[in-house]
Amino acid sequence: KCAADGHFHHDIQPGDVTCWPTNLGWMMGPWLIFATLINRGTMAIYDSAATEPGFGRFVQNARVNMLGVVPSLVRSWRDNQTMAEIDWSAIKLFSSTGECSNTQDMKFLMSLADNRPVIEYCGGTEIGGGYITGTPVQTAIAATFSTPALGMSFRVLDSEGSASTKGEVFIDGPSIGLSTQLLNRDHDQVYFKPAPPGTNLRCHGDQIECLPGGYYRVLGRADDTMNLGGIKIGSAEIESVLCNIDNICETAAISINPPDGGPEHLVIYVVLDTIHPPPIDQLTTQLQQAIRTHLNPLFKIHRVHVLDQLPRTVSNKVMRRKLRHAAHLNIVPTI
Repeated sequence: KCAADGHFHHDIQPGDVTCWPTNLGWMMGPWLIFATLINRGTMAIYDSAATEPGFGRFVQNARVNMLGVVPSLVRSWRDNQTMAEIDWSAIKLFSSTGECSNTQDMKFLMSLADNRPVIEYCGGTEIGGGYITGTPVQTAIAATFSTPALGMSFRVLDSEGSASTKGEVFIDGPSIGLSTQLLNRDHDQVYFKPAPPGTNLRCHGDQIECLPGGYYRVLGRADDTMNLGGIKIGSAEIESVLCNIDNICETAAISINPPDGGPEHLVIYVVLDTIHPPPIDQLTTQLQQAIRTHLNPLFKIHRVHVLDQLPRTVSNKVMRRKLRHAAHLNIVPTI
């Protein structure tokens, strides 16, 4: 599965050099090994932080052909101009996974290598790779997907279990790479019971929007969906709007249920890239205006917290449960 995705979707050929800042605690570590070596390529492994200029020079000197990233890493490069004055002409394509991409960040990434395409890649450990991605032979539109992965098929269903252009994704099985059992968990209970009865579909948990022209946008996890003013929206939709505001490096949007009941409260966590942060009231007004203009005036911000960094797992995913817990207690989350 890894080798097939690497060859057919990432164009890894014999003699190619691949690089993806990762580790063996995240599926992209084993993925990089199998996708590269089975396709007779070479892995370029950097032993320090990918956020520093030295990583850019390493990619340049190793003549990397396929460079994998996570979107928050690209945002760091863009905000800090880390990769200025480098030669990435050997790169033939990028790939992005791990979290939802931002259009402007991906356009910036493409500009670092003469507008080479970014192959969006979304899947999971239990899939052994991706279920939705892109290909080198299709037009790459920043932060969007163009096709199910080779050998995969999925459906997008609404909350009633009907086919929809926006909703939760369910995978049609069987397919190469899909898990069949779990350690200390009931595999059927986790992946098949949540699906609509009688469908034999496999639950994955992502929210997807079908776009014109056969493209897709991943909106985040289904369990990141919140209900604000009677309207359901994914946290990624809010975060993509807020991250376009000047001096905002990262955001995380969560909702909490008030102790005495009632509508969900929207709480925003913000990482700033300025040493002179504005007063919290001014920042809240700025964020609220962006939401009102680009999303919905019914989405009211309950609280804003400024952090030095967002808490993340070893695979770089935002730890939303920790943020929700901190928001309920109205405390600063530990990193």
